[in-house]
Amino acid sequence: MPARAKLNLDLAVLASTHDGFHEIRTHMQSIALHDLLALTRADHTTMTASGSDELDSTNNSVLDAHEAMQDATGLDLPTKFHLYKRIPPGSGMGGASSDAAAAMRGIAAIHNLEAARAELDLAKIAARIGADVPFFLTGGAARAEGRGERLTPLQSDPVWFAIAWPQIELSTATVYRAWDEVNGDGPNQLTRAACHVEPKLQEFAARLGDGWQMTGSGSAFFRRTADRESAQRAIANVDCWTAVTNAVGAWA
Repeated sequence: MPARAKLNLDLAVLASTHDGFHEIRTHMQSIALHDLLALTRADHTTMTASGSDELDSTNNSVLDAHEAMQDATGLDLPTKFHLYKRIPPGSGMGGASSDAAAAMRGIAAIHNLEAARAELDLAKIAARIGADVPFFLTGGAARAEGRGERLTPLQSDPVWFAIAWPQIELSTATVYRAWDEVNGDGPNQLTRAACHVEPKLQEFAARLGDGWQMTGSGSAFFRRTADRESAQRAIANVDCWTAVTNAVGAWA
């Protein structure tokens, strides 16, 4: 099943909390760019991946989701996973969170959990895995508040996006800690913090020019366009990983 990426069309950091987290408000939009997760019932759980240089079995969101589903149900849910990565890591497009949400939905389907356990609250389980995971259970467009777990569905606009990623992987936690030092402004208030963590990102943004905006905690930038052709023109002379994609509506 596809595990679609997202863009933060805006992002305001409202406050830091006593436990080191941050209150935010952001407009999230799922896009057609996606990883692919194949999963089947098995005698024991295994995890493989392709399209990525390395699979970290000790820090893997799919396996985290699998463990959370077993804990929530009290059941052994042996599953064979294969993940094909397309969403760049550390880019702010939510690849790991989307993979986790796809794993949860897939596990519930192949192990018949939705029919057998109507009380299973996937959103509550998702929030324990990561702040963005609840959004990826349904996708589409939403305003996310709190740590990102309070969602208000919104209408998805039929728009296209050019995306550029400088192959810089940023840690979300590190960028938020930098925000505590430098704060931020503009449509994405984490941009200054991300550039503080990695100064090369500021140079990259300058090369892209006007009309580009960072998504999430970075390091990918996007440009909103009216159609595919405009998006393709926007990346024509950009020398890095690029993609052209469009907004997609909710899938659940």
